[in-house]
Amino acid sequence: MKVTKLLRMIRSIPAMLGVLLIVALPRLGIAASSAWDTNEHVDTRLVSAAGAVGNGATLSLGLHFKLRPGWKIYWRTPGDAGFPPEADWAGSDNLKAAALSWPTPARFSIFGLETLGYENEVLLPLTVTLQRPGDALRLKASIRYLACKDICIPYTASLAFEVPPGRAAPGPDAGLIGRFAALVPGTDRSLTIERTTLLRGGPDPVVQIEARSARPFVDPDLFVEFAKAPNEIVFGKPKVRLSAGGTRAVIEVRGIGADPDAVNGAELIFTLVDGRRAIETTMSVRFGGPIEVVPDAAAARSIWYFLALALLGGLLLNLMPCVLPVLSIKLLGVIGHGGGDPGLVRRSFLATAAGVASSMLVIAAALIGVKAAGLSIGWGIQFQQPVFLAFMAVIVTLFAFNLFGLFEIVLPQRLSKIALGAGDSTSAGGHFLTGAFATLLATPCSAPFLGTAVGFALSRETPEILAVFGALGVGLALPYLAVAAFPTAVIALPRPGQWMVVLRRVLGALLLATTIWLLSVIAAQIDVETAVILAALLAVAGGVLALKRLPGSRLGRRAGLVVAGLALAVIVLPGLRAPANVPAGMQSDARWQSFDPAELRRIVDSGGVVFVDVTADWCITCQVNKKLVLDRGVVAAWLGSGAVVAMRADWTRPDPVIARYLASFGRYGIPFNAVYGPEAPSGILLPEFLTTAAILDSIALAGDKGARTAAR
Repeated sequence: MKVTKLLRMIRSIPAMLGVLLIVALPRLGIAASSAWDTNEHVDTRLVSAAGAVGNGATLSLGLHFKLRPGWKIYWRTPGDAGFPPEADWAGSDNLKAAALSWPTPARFSIFGLETLGYENEVLLPLTVTLQRPGDALRLKASIRYLACKDICIPYTASLAFEVPPGRAAPGPDAGLIGRFAALVPGTDRSLTIERTTLLRGGPDPVVQIEARSARPFVDPDLFVEFAKAPNEIVFGKPKVRLSAGGTRAVIEVRGIGADPDAVNGAELIFTLVDGRRAIETTMSVRFGGPIEVVPDAAAARSIWYFLALALLGGLLLNLMPCVLPVLSIKLLGVIGHGGGDPGLVRRSFLATAAGVASSMLVIAAALIGVKAAGLSIGWGIQFQQPVFLAFMAVIVTLFAFNLFGLFEIVLPQRLSKIALGAGDSTSAGGHFLTGAFATLLATPCSAPFLGTAVGFALSRETPEILAVFGALGVGLALPYLAVAAFPTAVIALPRPGQWMVVLRRVLGALLLATTIWLLSVIAAQIDVETAVILAALLAVAGGVLALKRLPGSRLGRRAGLVVAGLALAVIVLPGLRAPANVPAGMQSDARWQSFDPAELRRIVDSGGVVFVDVTADWCITCQVNKKLVLDRGVVAAWLGSGAVVAMRADWTRPDPVIARYLASFGRYGIPFNAVYGPEAPSGILLPEFLTTAAILDSIALAGDKGARTAAR
């Protein structure tokens, strides 16, 4: 009778699940965008990155243009002809200020005229400051712009839309705004302008700059504007001279329309572009001698150096808490099958090693694609996506349930054994996917040498990325390759027995702890309610599997269908829940300020010392650094003493500002820590694994000499 009641409860689970999902869904944000203003040649609209204003004082919007083939609009400094888009916000409500940003322009040459602008599609990122934070924003805009092809036609677009009050959930155009915001020139430590000079080129002024690149220039270009005075002088197309190694360039632009004396002492804005890299800086120019091409510094380290770092970093990843459980499960599976056939052991571990290396190359290919799309890239960035975290929580939990003995799924084609790998000692596909699973679990961890190798790879082109990630995969696979090379060593391991039951339970508990960690990251990215709902769904799935094993249970395949439905709900739900509107870098600890590059520079310029910690809830190495070094002992006391300004940048969710900051150091993963001060205005980089001595010594080198005394 009890079993019958339980079966009735199980049958009602799908209906209960549907109700639960409906109740769990928050009010979805309204897609904030204006209607298109359309004419024969251009479509124009305003879009918002969020469906509601949230609690902040600013909003990220965009002015979006789609142009017919061959038509173009102009940059803020158009060149020899044209004028840029201009916005009149009269009639708007709750608007304090609106500032346009300008992605890197293209250069157009026709009939000897040089113009700068955009074709096909462009979005000008727009930062709006609210008069009354939290209240609805009602925008009315009159956008005047010039569209040109064979002829030029001035247009005026009338746009209006409202961003309602409420929690700022990302809207459908958030990715579009982020993609073009990444194209706005900023700072990039791999690209610098070292000096300028002004020459007399007959009646015209000639400006020269010396630029340096951390890697050889590909196709450098330079745009020059006046910082304060009206741009009455038009600067033409640059002439470029490169050093033999291509890492230094002398770039010369000629101005037309004024006497050279009018330029002497002026502040100019230089926008230096090389492929996808672009920086913008303001410098003064004065008369001086011509700049000669400076020879390159010593040759960069060989690619073999970085391949060796990647190999070693991958090997050390096996010691991280992300990967160690998978290696243990693998050995457990071999022991469970007796470990008696060296040939089977060799094939098993070779298949797992192939899964590790191949999946690392898949990650590299995905990063190459994201990079080609102009988006931010980095090690472990998939953990910024709640849906991926939920997917991993499902997979890890299924591994744990299997180890607890709740199920041995036998689906058509032996799908379960392929998924779990250890269930069939002859399943090459299963062992291969076990290796892929190990790779996925490795990505939120870092290891010594890993950041340097990955940073080098992601700052280079496709061949280097594939080579470094391939070496990283081989390093991660080395323990499996070692067992494959000496399979008889497995025979020395203990024979199967009762101790294996205990070990399975311990490993299952470790995997459930991993699930709890994944859900805690979802709680930080979205909210605690969502994480609790997901935990409840996974617990129900475990309960269904446990009921299936009861004597007399007739659930059969229905249990599998229910568990599959619950798993699907766990994966889908985070994509439907609106992320909490928590500003990046916010921390509950009063010692830490939110990361702000402009404020960082202001503090350093005024003689202060700043410690920067870039972290994320999904970064396990970051959490280890906090627990062992940053949040305890002399380091915590020093950071809270007021002698040092502590800034924390939270990369738990995607943030283009943090991504650009990391890229400026040639780094694409975390943890990342740096110390700035009057003696180190460009920053002192710290290793991935922090120590008290390393932090305090760096603070002392940056300008706070008292820190060295504290270190002793």
